[in-house]
Amino acid sequence: MEAYLAGAVRTPVGRRGGLLAAVHPADLGALVIRGVLEDVDPAAVDDVILGCVDTIGPQSGDIARTAWLAAGFPEHVPGVTVDRQCGSSQQAVHFAAQAVMSGTADLVVAGGVQNMSRVPIGSAMAPGGPYAGSDGWLQRYGKQEVSQFRSADDIAVKWAISRDEMELFALRSHDRAAAALELGHFVHEIIGPGSDECPRRDTSEAKMAALKPLREGGLTTAATSSQIADGAAALLVASAQAIRDHGLRPRARIHHLSARGDDPILMLTAPIPATAHALRRTGLTVGDIDRFEINEAFASVVLAWLRETGADPARVNVNGGAIALGHPLGATGARLMVSLLHELERSGGRYGLQTMCEGGGQANVTIIERL
Repeated sequence: MEAYLAGAVRTPVGRRGGLLAAVHPADLGALVIRGVLEDVDPAAVDDVILGCVDTIGPQSGDIARTAWLAAGFPEHVPGVTVDRQCGSSQQAVHFAAQAVMSGTADLVVAGGVQNMSRVPIGSAMAPGGPYAGSDGWLQRYGKQEVSQFRSADDIAVKWAISRDEMELFALRSHDRAAAALELGHFVHEIIGPGSDECPRRDTSEAKMAALKPLREGGLTTAATSSQIADGAAALLVASAQAIRDHGLRPRARIHHLSARGDDPILMLTAPIPATAHALRRTGLTVGDIDRFEINEAFASVVLAWLRETGADPARVNVNGGAIALGHPLGATGARLMVSLLHELERSGGRYGLQTMCEGGGQANVTIIERL
């Protein structure tokens, strides 16, 4: 059975302390859930699957369920919250598609929500980190530093990526995002007040060069890292039967979905083997893909991926990435998918591939085919 994308919306991405900072995460989620179901009876939905990281405080208690109820929708529809770190809402889309493809569901809302202004990154982290006290972890990996910042620097060293190269990449991300906003590329995907707040139109190579590294002796700076942000996104995943029953327009078909793991210490390299795996499984090549969305957790992650895959940079993150647009953790996977679908429709492309690095050395890959 096939799974189709029949709707895709997102909030603007707000910068830390910005336009979405005071909005309860459940209300952020409710906004995009209502938006993606504008033309569908919510009583027909089989499940709601949302990604979220740091599920404490206002993001605790199964935020997917809370957001659905906050939207004012029927109580018989359940919800579940997914945590695959930064890939949480991309995994939510995978679970939704798998439910539809298995025949156990016909209509599923998938997405993610994160308010990093209200729930700071790492709020749910145990003292000493998630691995402290695990004999099995220590026997396998020892007492090595496990840090995304270390990983970003180690990737730059391993692939001989200079700080100048990363800063040029970051500047291009801001330039592309600013151009996309000016040209209205995001207009049809954003609901709610305002527009994306994070792109810095006044940044420059000189300003980036003046910043101190995040780690002593490192190469990565705040300028070449994703921005802390707030936001939510949702997609409507439907079966062929649901498309017919509800008069929906299938906008894309889920062509492939998978997830792979890699070294958890180097951590952020998994998109490289995950992309290779996805292309092998589908028989596609990088030349067949019209648009790529590779999450810009750090510039070094995308630059290493580009070197290993040989993908055309002109097809990668064409409207900017998380360095410019922000990275609201558990919402980013769905935000990328929403933007990828709209970009394929805008450009007339056929295939889009999305991947992102995730905590624990993991990566999801989704390939969609525009219809």
